[in-house]
Amino acid sequence: MEKRTSLTKTADFRAATEEGGKKYLSGYFIRFNEETELYRGQFETVAPEAIPDDIADHDIRALFDHDTGKVLGRTSAGTMTLRKDDKGLFGTVEINDDDPEALSIYAKVKRGDVSQASFGFFIKDQDIEKRDDGWHNTLTDVDLFEVSVVAFPAYETTEIGARSRDNQHAEQEAFNERKIKLVKELKDKWKIQSF
Repeated sequence: MEKRTSLTKTADFRAATEEGGKKYLSGYFIRFNEETELYRGQFETVAPEAIPDDIADHDIRALFDHDTGKVLGRTSAGTMTLRKDDKGLFGTVEINDDDPEALSIYAKVKRGDVSQASFGFFIKDQDIEKRDDGWHNTLTDVDLFEVSVVAFPAYETTEIGARSRDNQHAEQEAFNERKIKLVKELKDKWKIQSF
């Protein structure tokens, strides 16, 4: 299993204050069936079945920019709620008024300076398909461990390495297909010549 992160472009995160002064961030951390081009020729989609229906009962942390030192909320602490619906994984994070960094992030989201999301996960299962425009991965089962509000879709070195390994796997698969085809052509040619 490999740790990877992926960007949710249409997270549409919002900051809101309820009566009583409690502050919240909310939006989609994951959008199902939304294709993302990770880099040229490599595409990825998260299938609805990739996220378990009981995700609200899992211990997931909300971070800022995947930084484990900037924890905004946690499901097991009751400071974040997650729900899976037909569109994706929606989350609501209660902002800690005693945390100046969390208040700063809240202000950035409220102004619209930050509005995207990402998530960290281990791949348990995926479907890989070769298409005319490159390779497409459909994540069908992941072990989600964190969700993040992000300023930029910056990929970590470990994640770039994982993407690179996926591409190597796809290239090896294509090589094997070409090899099988060439062996078949040679066998067919040899049969013709042997008569």
